[in-house]
Amino acid sequence: MTSDEDKSRLPDDFAGKVRLFPLPNLVMFPHVMQPLHIFEPRYREMVEEALETDQLIAMALLQPGWETNRNECPPIYETVCIGRIVSHTRFEDGKLNILLLGLKRATIPIELPLSRPFREASVTLVEDLYVGSSTQERASIQRELLQCFRRFTPESPAAQDQFESLMNNRLPLGALTDIISFTMKFDVSLKQRLLSEANVEQRARMLLAELRKLDDSHAIDDDDRKFPPAFSAN
Repeated sequence: MTSDEDKSRLPDDFAGKVRLFPLPNLVMFPHVMQPLHIFEPRYREMVEEALETDQLIAMALLQPGWETNRNECPPIYETVCIGRIVSHTRFEDGKLNILLLGLKRATIPIELPLSRPFREASVTLVEDLYVGSSTQERASIQRELLQCFRRFTPESPAAQDQFESLMNNRLPLGALTDIISFTMKFDVSLKQRLLSEANVEQRARMLLAELRKLDDSHAIDDDDRKFPPAFSAN
């Protein structure tokens, strides 16, 4: 696969097995890009294998208590985001910078026995569900989401250009909720709940409620409004 369109979807022969990259402070979403700095040997091996094969990595969030968990595989949340490495840079010391594009939600019915330096799992893909609302109702929610999100967009020309592009792209409501959920500096527990909600209308209403709360409290500063996001390290 070489085209941009091919990079934005799973391979046709995807068999449901993924490499897991658990982190305590990052929730990945479909439709977004995340830079990652890879320096631990096990994750360097994981990324090198991905680059040689399907370019896929599933980002997972560690559950609370991972700091004191003596298990070599501390618990992670069931819903993950499968991403594709769309670019990478290797350094002389073996570390890498990668750019990961979120592709699909998935749930983990089975985590595979640990036989590699990194964790792996069999996953079930999760599609966006559009139930319980009309096209007109969804359009109304989408307009309100964009209006609310605009109040948290930095005033810089680059950020405003990105927002205008978002406005003009006519994205499906599900994709819009994912982009906003990822961009906002919410607590990771809230982001995980948003990732885990497959019902698009429910997810949009949850997100809208949180944006309204922030707007009412004015509890956001310039650091909270940074985008695009900075590199995240493993």
